[in-house]
Amino acid sequence: MPALRLAAIRRDGRLDAGAADLGAVPPDVLPSTVALYAERGYDPPFLGYLALEGGRAVGTCAFAAPPARGRVEIAYFTFPGEERRGVASAMAAALVALARAADPALLLYAHTLPGPGASATVLARSGFALTGTVRHPEDGPVWEWRLPPPAALCGPGVAG
Repeated sequence: MPALRLAAIRRDGRLDAGAADLGAVPPDVLPSTVALYAERGYDPPFLGYLALEGGRAVGTCAFAAPPARGRVEIAYFTFPGEERRGVASAMAAALVALARAADPALLLYAHTLPGPGASATVLARSGFALTGTVRHPEDGPVWEWRLPPPAALCGPGVAG
């Protein structure tokens, strides 16, 4: 798995990062993230991030919105040419770590297209469990994956 560093995308679209090669970043990533903040809120650390490997952008990942009702959604995208190197797994792990550090009691979830695929594999290997199909307002039917809080937070005899 590559050693990744996440650079937060600020409210104004600038990066919290030193020098970075942004050549691989699709041009809509930063403006789309800023638009998402305007729509859903800006609540660090529940932000969008660029994944950097040695100063080179290899993907983007984000919390779809700040936590609500004890849950938060993660999403990630590996840039073309960077697939099958563990970048998506590293981004998912980094988002889980950020969420757990901010609020260990959060239930984390993610959506994938129904059926087997790279994202489903990443989530399953990251400890997420497939809980079924839900209707997404933009994508239609999607699979929902959940990673509950650590069992120790639930207390004795209480399911997570």
